[in-house]
Amino acid sequence: MSLTLAEMAEAVLRTADGREKTALSHKYAALWRESRAGGTPIPLGTANPPMQPARPERPELLNPRDVPKRKPGSPEGRKAILHAIAHIELNAVDLHWDIVARFTHIDMPLGFYDDWVKSADEESKHFNLVCDRLEAMGSYYGAMPAHAGMWRAAEDTAEDIMGRLAVVPMVLEARGLDVTPGMIKIFQNAKDPETVATLDVIYAEEVGHVAYGAKWFNFLCGRQGIDPKEEFHALVRRYFPGGTKPPFNEEKRAEAGMPPDFYWPLADELPPAWS
Repeated sequence: MSLTLAEMAEAVLRTADGREKTALSHKYAALWRESRAGGTPIPLGTANPPMQPARPERPELLNPRDVPKRKPGSPEGRKAILHAIAHIELNAVDLHWDIVARFTHIDMPLGFYDDWVKSADEESKHFNLVCDRLEAMGSYYGAMPAHAGMWRAAEDTAEDIMGRLAVVPMVLEARGLDVTPGMIKIFQNAKDPETVATLDVIYAEEVGHVAYGAKWFNFLCGRQGIDPKEEFHALVRRYFPGGTKPPFNEEKRAEAGMPPDFYWPLADELPPAWS
């Protein structure tokens, strides 16, 4: 019997190994695209996604305060940056499949699923590109400890689709737009064009993921007749207090449909110690 889209998403979430997870992600994304192009979309169905996705035995997951700090000017420091990016990308694969698996009971256009399946497919590519660079440097994903808190936003918003859209693409992924140019500069200075090319791909495609979040957040606000900016502020205060911190990449955020009055007021509420 053929799997529904939600069941495919759950299967990805229950696959532990990163390379296997992303291979399955690519496979199911291709099946979804083919079914849409053929005019007979795979049924959405329902699933029972785990509260936490399956994970490989390594990396060891630590409290963010306990993850070792390394200087980006050294080869080991650059490996650590790439390891952290690989960890983020693997979590992003699961986050995008999770929104597919978890919210099929909410009536959404099929374009909603097109966007998140495409995002999951791109995040899978990003994970593998970064792992390829790590391996070329003599390392691998799992060789260093990683951040244990990355899935917290998904758990907190497991029953709130608008909270999920606000926090994951519109806060966490938007933050990626802010910090990636600095990481690209580190690898340019290190004369590592292969890694720069990988980060350029990630940077360009993450704009689309933030844009999907803003698009569907605004769609749901419009359907309910509520003000998107006020709702965004309320949800970020509830689920991710202190989550927006400058400097902001205002150009790329605007390109993704996030005007400054969405995020600057939240930054202004933070205590002055963050500067």
